[in-house]
This record gives sequence, structure tokens and C-alpha cells, in this order.
Amino acid sequence: MATAPAEDQRRLLDVQALDTRAQQLAHQRTNHPTLARLADLDSQIADLRASLVDSRTRVADLKRELTKAEGDVEQVRSRAARNQQRLDSGSVSAKDAVALTDELASLATRQSTLEEIELDVMERLEAHEEALAKVEAANDALLADKAGVEAERDAAWAQIDEQVQSVARDRATAIDGLDAGLVALYEKLRAQLGGTGAAVLNGNRCEGCRIDLPPGDVAAIRSAAPDAVVRCEECGRILVRTAGAASTVG
Repeated sequence: MATAPAEDQRRLLDVQALDTRAQQLAHQRTNHPTLARLADLDSQIADLRASLVDSRTRVADLKRELTKAEGDVEQVRSRAARNQQRLDSGSVSAKDAVALTDELASLATRQSTLEEIELDVMERLEAHEEALAKVEAANDALLADKAGVEAERDAAWAQIDEQVQSVARDRATAIDGLDAGLVALYEKLRAQLGGTGAAVLNGNRCEGCRIDLPPGDVAAIRSAAPDAVVRCEECGRILVRTAGAASTVG
């Protein structure tokens, strides 16, 4: 059976308490409520991204379509203006005048058709720009919410990190000077048993596994030499006997 000063074994409980606190802080950091909210916001932003891209693409396409429609109308207007200018000049023959008049009529019809197309594109563009504005506003709102939650997360993490550093300093002080063999055993068990390598024997119960030990085992543990490092028969953790933990062995 390994041995270590009884006082070192009792101090080991302080180390264990600090290690447990460090685990709790790590759990708080990785499971902070803001992380779930950020995941939800990221999901909403991702869902909206497709609509945002589609809406922006549609608006861009309609703007190009409108530019073309405006160009088509302007081309007809310019040709009609030139023809009208030639007629008004009186320098064309009667035959050419008839041809120009016929073409002006045709151009007027063509211009009316193209202006209807232009108006339709303008109306569709206006509707899509309004829809895009709403999607962008929703996206901006989500991004603003995300930035706010990220700031909240960072502030919480900063507080947790300060506590982690404080616990680490306290642990260094608590473990300083402890029996090297006891510390090595403790670290090995802590790694194997979910972070708890030592526990107090409280009455008949091991507070590591929370199991009541058989009276015979408890009697043997309590009768062992004060510097004997005893282990729980159920979980294998170091069992620390303290004056404050009452015995119920009859």
C-alpha cells in the first residue's frame, strides 16, 4: 500500500476541489447559453442567404433588362426624330416623304410597344427592389443580433477565463510541496475517472462514486495507518479520511 503524509492527503482534497471547479468553468465556457443562440442565428442567416443572393441577382438582371429596354426606346425615338427632321426640312421628294411618313407611323407603333415593355420592366424592378430591401433589412437585423450576442459571449468568456486563471494560481499553491507519489497517483486516477481522482470518505460513503461501502471495508480503511493511501474498492479513487467525516461503522 502506498503511503503519503495524512496532511498531504487532506490537502489533496483542496486540489481536487480546484480541479473540479476548473472542469465546471470549462463546461460553462463550452456550453454558454450564447453559443446556442449564435448557432440559431447562424442557421437563420444561412437560410436567408439563398433568398438574399437570389433577390440581388434578380434585381441586377432586371436593371440590365431595363437598360436594354431604355436603349431600344431611345433608338426608335432618335430614328423618328431624324425622320421628322427630314420631313420638316422640305428637302425630300414626294415619294421619300410618303416613305418617311409611313416609317414614322411604324416607328410610333414600335415605340409604344417598347415603352410598354420598358414600363413592365420598371414595375417588376421596383417590386423586386422592395423585396430585396426587406430581405436585406432582415439580414442586417440578424447580423446586428449576432454581433450583440458575440459581444455578450466574449464578455462572459472573459469573466470565465479570469476565474480559470485564478483557479490555476490557487491550484499551483495548493499542490506545491505535496508528496510526489501521491500527486502522480492522483493525476493518473483523475485522467482515468472523469476528472475526480480523490474523494472524502464520509461515514460509510465514498463521495467519489457516492456508494456506501461494506462495513468491513470501512473498518479496514479507518484502521489503516494515517499515512496509508487507501482506495475505494468500488471506483478506485483515493479515499481521504478526515476528522470531520463521521464514522458510522458499528
